Amino acid sequence: MSSFNRIDPIDAAHKFISKHFPDCDGALLAGSVVRGEETETSDLDIVVFDKNLHSSYRESLIDFGWNIEVFVHRFISYKEFFKSDYERARPSMPRMVSEGIVLKDNGIMESIKKEAKDLLAKGPEKWSTETIETKRYFISDALDDLIGSKNRAEEIFIASTLAELVSEFVLRTNDRWVGASKWIVRSLREFDMEFAECFVDAFDDFYKTGNKNKIIQLVDGILESHGGRLFDGFSLGKKT
Repeated sequence: MSSFNRIDPIDAAHKFISKHFPDCDGALLAGSVVRGEETETSDLDIVVFDKNLHSSYRESLIDFGWNIEVFVHRFISYKEFFKSDYERARPSMPRMVSEGIVLKDNGIMESIKKEAKDLLAKGPEKWSTETIETKRYFISDALDDLIGSKNRAEEIFIASTLAELVSEFVLRTNDRWVGASKWIVRSLREFDMEFAECFVDAFDDFYKTGNKNKIIQLVDGILESHGGRLFDGFSLGKKT
């Protein structure tokens, strides 16, 4: 959709709530437009709270010149999403609520936003030693696959898997939230800008040139502080 057909995002969000959810108890606008990171393809992320709903739902539609993703919650259901996001260490809903611009408030938004901010500040649950060892093994396995592969098509997808595994490992072993897709690099930058640039450079160089050396050095450097690559002696599910 052309950006020339769009009205101001906050104005559009207010109009959307007035049109579709006039009786809701609270609503906010989140996402890239709030962070000042919108592009020509950005949509509006709108979160709605309504105590009279029978169930929560998500819906996508086009209105007021914008693609709109609306996340509609009861006063109980948003807590379930907060809990789920905490357990998977990907705080999508808490982040939206925390950063969101309030569009409507019948006296509930301050406490809900505080819940979100407190959860984000708390950070994800720490990985156990067993989890770290398991993740270390699978990273080592993927790295060995990449090193040994002579098939360019296979290497591309091995590297993609490795990038996701390694980014998760770095963030979780440092008690940080993780992300998917564009949020992988955003999460890495929030953690350590210099490391994030090295991470991107290593994989970018591989995709451009096929040279694996930067990836190998990067991964070995990360694993070193946890005992290095792991193969010999690793066991999963063995009963003694």
